[in-house]
Amino acid sequence: MDRADLRSRVDQVLAGFLAGQRTRLLGIDAALAEVADALAEFILGGGKRLRPAFAYWGYRGAGAPDSDQLVAAVSALELVQASALIHDDLMDRSDTRRGEPAVHRRFAVRHTGAGWRGDADGFGDSAAVLLGDLALAWSDELLHGSGVDPRALVRARPVFDGMRTEVIAGQYLDVLTQATGDTSVERAGKVARYKSAKYTVERPLLLGAALAGADPALAAAYTRFGLPLGEAFQMRDDVLGVFGDPSVTGKPAGDDLREGKRTYLVAAAFAGSGPAERAELDGRLGDPKLTDDGVARLRAIISGSGALRRTEERITTLTAEALAALDAAAVGTEAYGVLRDLADAATRRTV
Repeated sequence: MDRADLRSRVDQVLAGFLAGQRTRLLGIDAALAEVADALAEFILGGGKRLRPAFAYWGYRGAGAPDSDQLVAAVSALELVQASALIHDDLMDRSDTRRGEPAVHRRFAVRHTGAGWRGDADGFGDSAAVLLGDLALAWSDELLHGSGVDPRALVRARPVFDGMRTEVIAGQYLDVLTQATGDTSVERAGKVARYKSAKYTVERPLLLGAALAGADPALAAAYTRFGLPLGEAFQMRDDVLGVFGDPSVTGKPAGDDLREGKRTYLVAAAFAGSGPAERAELDGRLGDPKLTDDGVARLRAIISGSGALRRTEERITTLTAEALAALDAAAVGTEAYGVLRDLADAATRRTV
């Protein structure tokens, strides 16, 4: 089965699950139709489905067979991802996601258009918090209602719980790092590891391994493969956040600079710049009113410092480390080939 087939099956699971949840919400109040529709459009409207793919092939790589129940279980990871993105957009004050209004902006516009009382932005923010929480709660329901053997779910539960704790911890460290202005490469690496890297690759692989009852040696091999690959994935995301094409990424150019993201790319720029460039970078980074010219200037500083080159080299090194670990892992031929393809998709993407 190729990636497109798996993605189609995941989408079918999510569509069916969300339709059922819509019925539940309408049974409470008709006003909740907007909540159900917003979540369905957000979750079904895009996304690479990388996390379910890594979990599925982590399971298959352990020699376990395909099943619809497995696909349903790994689809729960997309609800965790939706929660993280909705909350991330709110905290970053991002206006768009995948070329559409971010959830908090969608509900703020709804408030304004309806002429409701109070502050429109406050209403949008509150809605985004609640919808993100709801997506996280629903991830539990989808996992446990997947039909997977309860004994397998007991094995997988600590991985699933640990993953959700890590991503929230990483998100807080990201907010904290922006607030403190920490520019160290070490801090940037830790934020990337916990905010994105672990729950994008390593934890999904380990979730699949746990569902399959894989031996500890394979789980350890998945960690050796997944951690460096997840960090490379996040570094590619950081590069796209500064240098990406908005028509492809679906987000305005330079949004990460306006949000003051202290990524590996930015930390490397601080480390490689002279005093004047560091001062300018520090002064402009995190300015929500940064103009396109200001974005271009910061891009020039980052490139001139060697940070972009250093980040690309680091992505290459981490990817090579991950692939070497995969080469040494005892996985089946089909799973090996797909996991290599997924590694390429995670690190060479343009969106």
